[in-house]
Parts: sequence; C-alpha cells; structure tokens
Amino acid sequence: MKQRLARLLPDAERIRQNRWLRWIGPALHRPQLWRITRRGVALGVALGVFFGLLVPIAQIPLSAAAAVALRANIPTAVASTLVTNPVTFAPIYYAAYHLGAMLIGDDGSQLDFGNVQTAPAETGWMARIAALGKPLLLGLLILACSMGALAYLLVSGLWRLKIAFAWRHRRRGK
Repeated sequence: MKQRLARLLPDAERIRQNRWLRWIGPALHRPQLWRITRRGVALGVALGVFFGLLVPIAQIPLSAAAAVALRANIPTAVASTLVTNPVTFAPIYYAAYHLGAMLIGDDGSQLDFGNVQTAPAETGWMARIAALGKPLLLGLLILACSMGALAYLLVSGLWRLKIAFAWRHRRRGK
C-alpha cells in the first residue's frame, strides 16, 4: 500500500523546487514530513481538504506550511488540495452558499444572481464571490472543518482496517 501511495504522490524534490514553496526553506528537508505513516498521511489529507475547500487561492502553499507546522505528510497535503478543481468548484460553492443561508436563516431570495454575473469584469471573480456574502463564508467554513475532520477519520480508519485485515490474514496463514 505504501509503495502504491508513494507512486501517486509528488516526489520530495519536485515539491522542494516549487517556487511557491521555497519560502518554507529548510523545513522542507525534514525526513518526517515525507514518511508515509498513518498519522502523517491522515493529517496531510485533512489539511489539504480543509485548505482546498476554505481558501480559493494559494491552497498549496498554505496547506504545505500547515503540514510543516503540524508535522503532517507534505505530499498528501499538497495533493489533497485538488478536492476543489474546475469541475468541483461550482457545486461546492453552491452547496456552501445554501448551507450558510440555511444556518443564517436566509432563504436566498434577496440574492440577485444577475448582479453577481454582470459585475464589471475588472472587479474579478473574487468580487463576484464576495457579493454572495456571509452565507457563502459560513458555509465554506463549516464544509472545510467538517470535511477536513471527516477526511482525517476516514483515512485513519481505512488505514487501521487494512492493518487489521493484514494481521488476520497472517494469523490464518500460520
């Protein structure tokens, strides 16, 4: 399992040479940040999912910095930020907006999507997203926290389950 996971993840040298991650510097050379362990991988995935959902830009540097600070696996933190991509971005933000609106008590009827879509082009996509306001931010925060925690529990649980099956298989073989 470790070998298959190691093949899927970006290698250490490639991440160290990334221009957005060089500022972390010597911390990227710590061997514990590259080992494939249950805690490190689970925490790395949780951090990547958290920053991937919460932050629309600079997800990779933020998740790598958090992985260094919390001693998580850097490649899994970087790779799992891809939970948001051009295919999943719109459904995630749509769900986050409606979750936040439901919790705030706003039914979304006051939101004029026409104004969001026809905002001047020079304002950019961040201004358009900011026009969605508090419901979107609350929904993103709740989704990021809950999905990050769920990712940690899921990876950790699946890892333990695989180890339990391996031990059971060894006992039967004797």
